[in-house]
Amino acid sequence: MSALVFESLLSTPEMIEVFSETAVVQAMLDFEAALARAQSDEGVIPPTAGPAIVGVCKSELYDLRSLVGASARAGSLAIPLVKKLTETVALFDADAAGYVHWGSASQDAVDTAMVLCLRRALALLDRDLTTLTAALLTLAQRHREAPVLGRTLMQPAQVLSVDFKLAGWIAPLVRSQQRLRAAGAAALRLQLGGAVGTLAAMGEKAPAVVQRVAQSLQIATAPAAWHTQRDELVSLACEVGVLTGTLGKIAKDVSLMAQGEIGEMSEPSGGGGRGGSSAMPHKRNPVAAMIALAASLRVPHRVSALLAAMAQEHERGLGNWQAELAEVAGLFIAAHGAVKALADVAGGLQVDTPRMRRNIDGQQGLVFAEAVAILFARRIGKARAHGLLEQLSQQAVASGRHLRELTLEACASDDTLRGHFSADDVAGLFDADGAARHASALAAPQLESLAQTAASLAQRPPWAAWLETKEV
Repeated sequence: MSALVFESLLSTPEMIEVFSETAVVQAMLDFEAALARAQSDEGVIPPTAGPAIVGVCKSELYDLRSLVGASARAGSLAIPLVKKLTETVALFDADAAGYVHWGSASQDAVDTAMVLCLRRALALLDRDLTTLTAALLTLAQRHREAPVLGRTLMQPAQVLSVDFKLAGWIAPLVRSQQRLRAAGAAALRLQLGGAVGTLAAMGEKAPAVVQRVAQSLQIATAPAAWHTQRDELVSLACEVGVLTGTLGKIAKDVSLMAQGEIGEMSEPSGGGGRGGSSAMPHKRNPVAAMIALAASLRVPHRVSALLAAMAQEHERGLGNWQAELAEVAGLFIAAHGAVKALADVAGGLQVDTPRMRRNIDGQQGLVFAEAVAILFARRIGKARAHGLLEQLSQQAVASGRHLRELTLEACASDDTLRGHFSADDVAGLFDADGAARHASALAAPQLESLAQTAASLAQRPPWAAWLETKEV
């Protein structure tokens, strides 16, 4: 129970429900219903058997906790489920009960159920990724050309613009959404192979049954059973991992900019105690960033486990396939917590441009040292110019004076510089607005392209229909 409590803190009710007992069992029953219907239509089983089986493929008819408990002893949830399904069918039609799960394997039911669950899981990720990207694009447009410190190795570096910085967040989100859709299309395929993948029990009717089951469940067919071919599923998992890493990077930046000493950006308070402290009334903690950072710490281990589980034995894995199932669910549960948390606050992120300006001014002009060195290099060479500006920067720090003043003094006192650079030439290099305009101009075409791509993606969500529960 405690694990569920902490999982809920870092995820969403929607995604936890996707992998709930009810959802997973119902997905397995949807597979069994589709299989029975297809086999009945194709004459693999008696025509009356299909409807009899389909009629009791409803999760509310079964003791789900008991089934899940029995799965640990059986080695698969499918085994106790098929047993109970058979017993239930027999209550109404003893003959039809003999055709439950006909020619199929436990892994067929479980893998296809996971595909059905993942379809909705991807719909949730895709939906909230669209929301997050749109909100960040709007924020970038709102703060075009606003100067902000760029930082490298956690230290002030140069001046860029807010929209330039946000472009660095948005671009990988859009790329991830594109790759997730491609990976999802490749991975979400019917699993139906029988005992060893040959569908021997269905004979020549097997291809037609496969087509009917896939059509009934509204998923794609695979060229063959993929019982131990886990590459497409793990590739999808890797893309989820990459997305979560990007979300972690955004959350890291937001949390650093939200520090009281920096104060350049903050999450919306939202009321209701969001981001508060049990001891310090003044605090405003970046809770969304916290959730995304937590996911970015947990997800790599799950992706690693899924990669390790790929070395599966012969035609059905022992332990590795079973481990994969748990890791896939945990992966999506963590990832959606991150994307939903950031999507919920992105539209209300508060950008404090006056504070950004004060933080730039507080650097005493040091963030423009490279620009001055490049100007001087035309006269005295790169190495000497770099050394001179390094010396002047150290003097600025030690004396508390602005680098611009020290630079003007150097121009007046150095024989090789005197008369070659005017005060206006030097002063123009210490222009935060000019630096921001330059960065913004570079970001503009990228942001325009990203906005167009994001709008196109938003118009064609592939799994949106599955955000609502569907009955097979």
